[in-house]
Amino acid sequence: MNPSLLRKVILAMLFITTGLSFLDRQVLSVAILKMQQEFTITDIQYGFVNTAFLVSYAIMFSVSGRLIDKMGSTLGLAISVGIWSLANILHGTVTTVYQLIAFRFLLGAGEGGCFPGAAKVVAEWFDERRRALANGIAIGGSAIGAVIAPPLTIWMTAAMGWQAGFVLPGLVGLIWVGGWLLLLRRRQGSAVRQSSASSPLPSLGTLLQNRRVWIFILIRFLLDPVLYFIMFWAPKYLSSQRGASFEAVGKLFWIPFLALGISNIFGGWLSDRLIRSGMTTGRARKTIMGAAAALTMAAPFIAVVSTVEAAVILMAVILFAHGCWITNYITAITDTFGSNATSTVVGLSGTAGAVSSLLINPLMGVIIQNSGYRPLWIGCGCMYPLGFLLLAFFIRNTRQRATVPAV
Repeated sequence: MNPSLLRKVILAMLFITTGLSFLDRQVLSVAILKMQQEFTITDIQYGFVNTAFLVSYAIMFSVSGRLIDKMGSTLGLAISVGIWSLANILHGTVTTVYQLIAFRFLLGAGEGGCFPGAAKVVAEWFDERRRALANGIAIGGSAIGAVIAPPLTIWMTAAMGWQAGFVLPGLVGLIWVGGWLLLLRRRQGSAVRQSSASSPLPSLGTLLQNRRVWIFILIRFLLDPVLYFIMFWAPKYLSSQRGASFEAVGKLFWIPFLALGISNIFGGWLSDRLIRSGMTTGRARKTIMGAAAALTMAAPFIAVVSTVEAAVILMAVILFAHGCWITNYITAITDTFGSNATSTVVGLSGTAGAVSSLLINPLMGVIIQNSGYRPLWIGCGCMYPLGFLLLAFFIRNTRQRATVPAV
């Protein structure tokens, strides 16, 4: 297989696996309605089920990122997908809530390696002129997975029972692992991979002494709660504050996630296009991220527009901006630290975002109960500009050769 075709196949497989990651984690939100009819699961227990996933996901984002940098992206990503696919299949055997908690924890442990692994694959196989688009395609699968998960799960549940909603995607994941290993295990000597892996792996202590690592971590800590707020609270907002019916929410709420998937790819393509037109790498990434941050300032208007449809369109604008941002954010990490440390830094920042969301989500409930949604929409409009200011002032240069000394 010639290198150009191989890269396209790799991107297609990354798109599929990030799509599977979001599909697999969202099956439960639909299947739980049927599972509760077969055995008792209280709302409090269901909260513990979700917390089990988030805790292991947050921990394994960093742990998996480091392990993947050590063992290599091919094997590391295969192990990650294999673990969460097996966990998903085990969901289909659940008969008690304690089993569900255990399998949900295992699912989070596997999925923690998805995005650090995908970022490392892109870093190894694509140069900086094509890297952002590659990251956008890889990340974009997750948004498409979020779009198709509810209707696909409903169809599988109706046709074959709720167990099928877990087992069939899990089997697809195991098939993916086999294809991935067959595709890449014999290509470790590729010139692309040799050139990108030429530097030794920096020690974790060395990385944590680097100011840029902490700026990337802080940015993710500040911004991830915005995405989780829209994912977890926006449907309730549309229902309780806007009077949208359950059916109306279902018909409209896929639109922001489709915008997210499109912008992952568009933001990467435009960033790479700016570089090929003569703009420096750092300026190209920051240009897209700055424009995305400006778009998010539309968030406060969600609280004042007159119709449900207008509110959903503005939510789509926010997620479109997030897609452009996150693609270039991850690519900027690769530009800065190179393929030998990308997975570790992406993992550390992902853990920061997950921990921040775990801490802030209960606070969101308090704010909504006491002051309504308006303060949170205003906050959503402030966080990305703040993140961009941190990036602009503290990370002046995102070229790899000016970064971390290897040990």
